[in-house]
Amino acid sequence: MAEPQVTGRATGASVPPGTSVGVQGLPAADHLPGAAGQAPSAADHLAGAGAAADPGDAHTRTDLRPRGHSFADDGATGLARSRRVLVWIAGVGGLLAYNWWVLVPLKPGLMTSPNELFSNLEITGQPYAAAMQHADVLAGVLLLTAFLAAGRRSFAAGRRDWLAMMAFAAAGLAGGLFPEVCADGINAVCRSREWHFELPLSQYVHIVAGIFEFAAITIALFIAMRRTRGSQAHTARVYRRLWQGALVCYPLLGLAYLLNRMGGVMEAVFFVGFTFTVVTQIAERTSHRVSPVLTAGSPGAPAADYEPCGSGTV
Repeated sequence: MAEPQVTGRATGASVPPGTSVGVQGLPAADHLPGAAGQAPSAADHLAGAGAAADPGDAHTRTDLRPRGHSFADDGATGLARSRRVLVWIAGVGGLLAYNWWVLVPLKPGLMTSPNELFSNLEITGQPYAAAMQHADVLAGVLLLTAFLAAGRRSFAAGRRDWLAMMAFAAAGLAGGLFPEVCADGINAVCRSREWHFELPLSQYVHIVAGIFEFAAITIALFIAMRRTRGSQAHTARVYRRLWQGALVCYPLLGLAYLLNRMGGVMEAVFFVGFTFTVVTQIAERTSHRVSPVLTAGSPGAPAADYEPCGSGTV
């Protein structure tokens, strides 16, 4: 019986038995890894290019980094160092301005009752009212700067809570630009006129801004908590604790507003929670690492229509 002739794929020429055949410009099979005379596999081709791959999944893997490769090997992070510094400077500055309320107890007589809301202290004509208004505006501007510098693409999964944090900062800015005109927390006449819409527009803009401020950061916290559920990262644990606290404190805040009792105390509790939320968001966005993934079509990756070697006709 005559021995079969091997046909070279590239030229179609007949080759005597036992002769090594090079396919499409690649080295002959007996010069590649594998058994003698065995056609080179896709894994051998990748190994020759300096990338490690398993023979069984050379066509299905989208991440073609070598086994054991770590994100640190890429030296890539979500934000450049200069931007991370800017985010932290703006964020910390914004939170210092946002928490001007911690200085109020240091000035006896400035807040006359625990029922009084901190926004009542910003009424034009009150002592230090202008400074408090300016602090709210500064806080809003700096926090907007911080989250804009971080960017909504600091990591893909955090885009929705990033938008909510931007809304939180913008609402705080609006609250500083439009202060209340009377103390609805402790003044019954002011409260009555407020309910009958007899007050200037600034009063209602401030109220709406406050509602959006609380709602936006609460939504951001909820999204972040759901996004990181199951994670044991420090930021994930903080989100879960903050959410548990919110579930307890929001009913109490509602009662405080409805009964006009202890409103200032409950606001202080929430401001502390908001501060922790902002710090955790900034920490997560400035520390998140992004590693480039080598995919089909990327430089250094095999073409999408690459065929394994050794498919010559026998």
